[in-house]
Amino acid sequence: MKILVCISNVPDTTSKINFTDDNTKFDTNGVQFVINPNDEFGLTRAMWFKEKQGAEVHIATVGGPSVEPTMRKALAIGADEAIRVNAEPTDGFFVASQLAEVIKNGGYDLVIGGRESIDYNGGMVPGIIASLLDMNFVNTCISLEVDGTNVTAVREIDGGKETLSTSLPLVVGGQKGLVEESDLRIPNMRGIMMARKKTLNVVEPIEAPKTTEDISFDKPAAKGAVKLSDNVDDLLNLLHNEAKVI
Repeated sequence: MKILVCISNVPDTTSKINFTDDNTKFDTNGVQFVINPNDEFGLTRAMWFKEKQGAEVHIATVGGPSVEPTMRKALAIGADEAIRVNAEPTDGFFVASQLAEVIKNGGYDLVIGGRESIDYNGGMVPGIIASLLDMNFVNTCISLEVDGTNVTAVREIDGGKETLSTSLPLVVGGQKGLVEESDLRIPNMRGIMMARKKTLNVVEPIEAPKTTEDISFDKPAAKGAVKLSDNVDDLLNLLHNEAKVI
């Protein structure tokens, strides 16, 4: 089985976020970037398939040279090979089109991506990939088992879970549940040293439309002042007339 894990390079949630050029561009200065958490769950599950079933695991991302440290971390975790599409990931359809071309040329049986990235939360790339390649698709996937070409997947739905039977080739939009946070792997020294010798291919993008454009960014409004009260009647009045929660 040949697996491709789609990796997004996203800001660490502890980073301080700012914008430049009159709030039209994200300021990357001083920002620590990491593997998108939903993608990391998928990568860890792919490593299980590698270790238990002998799968070959590749990773791919769309981005400039600045994303390569994140890709090297994925290689240090255990991926066999990496592919970087040399383009800025400015639009979900554009990104999906580039990854679909990688998948088509690579002959992958299973494609695992996060259900969404934690920066823009578009939640569209895995579904668009499946549509472009006419592959089976399971989103919000929290469990995945493969037996030959047969697949059993569990996905999260409103109010519960749904178990599905499908087959390879398959695109998965994964999330926590594919593995748990305690299962995530920290690269060890041996993995880091081996990652330096693994192949990181750089390919040029294909022509694809960018169907959306960021116009401006806004930070959440600052929280208002806190009012404290040790009088029950005053507290009830504030909750009823100001907060309007009762």
